[in-house]
Amino acid sequence: MSADDIDIRPISPEDAGEVLTLQRAAFVQEALIYRDVDMPVFTQTLEEVAYELRDNLGQVARRSGRMVGAIRARIDGDVLLVGRLAIAPDQQGEGIGSALLDAVEACGRRSGARTAELFTGRLSEANIRLYERQGYVVAEAAGGAGGADEVFLRKDLADSGAADD
Repeated sequence: MSADDIDIRPISPEDAGEVLTLQRAAFVQEALIYRDVDMPVFTQTLEEVAYELRDNLGQVARRSGRMVGAIRARIDGDVLLVGRLAIAPDQQGEGIGSALLDAVEACGRRSGARTAELFTGRLSEANIRLYERQGYVVAEAAGGAGGADEVFLRKDLADSGAADD
């Protein structure tokens, strides 16, 4: 399978239950890497997810009606803040994450964003590789005793994807 048979559409508060289930399944590998089951992705409530999805530029990906991916994003000035990219574990490596990033960046551009920013854990090597393949560059590392628990990545949207409009 490929991302060609994926339907991508805007995320909405009505998607909250599926998004919550999807993010919990998708982040199990991260919990194993970090040996932390108390990550916000696991402790977040249905009500909190629904509230987050209001006024959100995020997108969901469906294959044959099943939600297989979700991404959240919001605008802060001219910056698109990208968050919580979650892909169903059995669908990872199929191009869904790249397709969702492309879709959310296009929404961001249409809303006036000139830059996209996101972060991931420094041990999340697969995530970092995906983001770098999508044109993101490491901007800084922060947090933790060693000062590098989180890696912040940035992408200039003004120079990319003009054909997305």
